[in-house]
Amino acid sequence: MKRAITVLGLSLGLAIATPATAHDVKSHEGKADQAPPLDAEGIYKAFGWDMDGVEIKTEKVADGLYVLFGNGGNIAVSVGEDGTLIVDDQFPQLMPKIKAALKEIGSEKVDFVINTHWHFDHADGNMALGKDGTWIVSQSNSREKMLDDHIINLGFVAYEQKAYPKHARSDITYDKTMQFHINDQQIDLLHVGPAHTTGDTAVIFRGANAVHLGDVFNNSGYPFVDADNGGDITGMIAFCQAVHDTINNDTKVIPGHGAVTTRAKLARYIEVLTTIRDRVQAMIDEGKGLDAIVAAQPTAEFDKEFYGAEVTTTAFLGRVYASLTRE
Repeated sequence: MKRAITVLGLSLGLAIATPATAHDVKSHEGKADQAPPLDAEGIYKAFGWDMDGVEIKTEKVADGLYVLFGNGGNIAVSVGEDGTLIVDDQFPQLMPKIKAALKEIGSEKVDFVINTHWHFDHADGNMALGKDGTWIVSQSNSREKMLDDHIINLGFVAYEQKAYPKHARSDITYDKTMQFHINDQQIDLLHVGPAHTTGDTAVIFRGANAVHLGDVFNNSGYPFVDADNGGDITGMIAFCQAVHDTINNDTKVIPGHGAVTTRAKLARYIEVLTTIRDRVQAMIDEGKGLDAIVAAQPTAEFDKEFYGAEVTTTAFLGRVYASLTRE
């Protein structure tokens, strides 16, 4: 029987992209429409997700390291003679398709899954894998979030994420750092502090020279800062900078959403987020509210680059504002 384990670690010296089908934001004051939070069926509809029609696509990053793309967060896969370790697991409805894709690259069973954080589109697959005996690993704050119900305010809509059942919670947790040695890889787990959530993990595959940042780094649009649950835009920037500083120019960067990219793209992301954060903070210091900040269009020069549209920009600014004004 699996039992929860906590690993204490020392610090190293380390988005949901708004869908095109999302509803517009009625209030600019950082809140979703006043409708009740959606359930799972409702959030799938809001994102335009058809689980039955999902195709799992596989990309090879390096020998023994792959990325699976489906619905929800990107899944990194280390496969080899020691077994299979994956990063994030999307949804239980997709697990048969995910396992079929894993089998194609030589995996027979998922031995470990690392959750980069506790949000539904990255960790709901725990509900299937936990029953299969897969060991679930996360930063300790993510496990704490799994114990209770939480409202996730995405800016354009809110979702009520229910507590995970016992078998779907983290079995192994850590505080700052942790290491795996599997499939001839040293795999470093790194937590810097509140960022996308309060429990984010970067997973660095040292042998393959790749890193999975979860939703701390979104390569499909502006990121989501879960400010209502402790997420922090300044922490997100610091987290990305810490990861940037521990990798090199040849490192393959796996985002929570979007295509596998480079360290240079991560550096650009840090630059843009820092500029926007500083602009928003300056307007807050001038006494401006969110409506005025949105009207000033502090993201305008980056919107095309970051796939921005009015709804995504407004939702992003709402979450940045909530982060910077939270007491």
